[in-house]
Amino acid sequence: MSVRGIHPTATIDPGVEIGPGTAIWDNVHIRHSTRIGEECIVGEKTYIAYGVRIGRRVKINAFVYICTAVTIEDGVMIAAGTIFTNDRFPRATTPDLRALRPSEPDDHTLPTLVREGATIGAGSIIGCNLEIGRFAMVGMGSVVTKSVPDFHLVVGHPTVSVGCVCRCGQPVHRFRPDDGSDLLARCGACSRQYSITNGAVTELAVATSLTATDG
Repeated sequence: MSVRGIHPTATIDPGVEIGPGTAIWDNVHIRHSTRIGEECIVGEKTYIAYGVRIGRRVKINAFVYICTAVTIEDGVMIAAGTIFTNDRFPRATTPDLRALRPSEPDDHTLPTLVREGATIGAGSIIGCNLEIGRFAMVGMGSVVTKSVPDFHLVVGHPTVSVGCVCRCGQPVHRFRPDDGSDLLARCGACSRQYSITNGAVTELAVATSLTATDG
């Protein structure tokens, strides 16, 4: 593995693939069959289960738990203390309490997909059988129980969408009850523009004639 550095206290199981330029910090544990792309950072004391797929240039801070059936696309930020889950109704044993349930994936194991460019704030808990959209942002300490649309900013327990954010990370519009069906939002930091139609946010390549708002 041609990587930027693997701390000597990290535990990397056989069969793990790590891309060039990736750094693995102290006391990280990465289980077998996981793939991590190039130029990633995996922070200290993070656990990544078997079979996880992680793209390129992903930042994973300290004390993150990523379970089986999670896929993380390119350019995602996962802040410290984030916990992923993959079972909605977990039990330790069979119903008769006579045997542990297997750790390998089964009918109870549900997937989670984090799309490119998304950010997950510190201390968040991510449910399963859901998708966090492109360049979406999950506020710190949130509990995500349903899919998050592209570019949406969500907060709370459970999360609700409160606005949308730019590709650069700055808020561009706060949702209001009196929002019209078609809006144009412009980022005050980088001037990228987005159309908002009934809550769906689309990045625009050219200016439009929609009603413009800033933030």
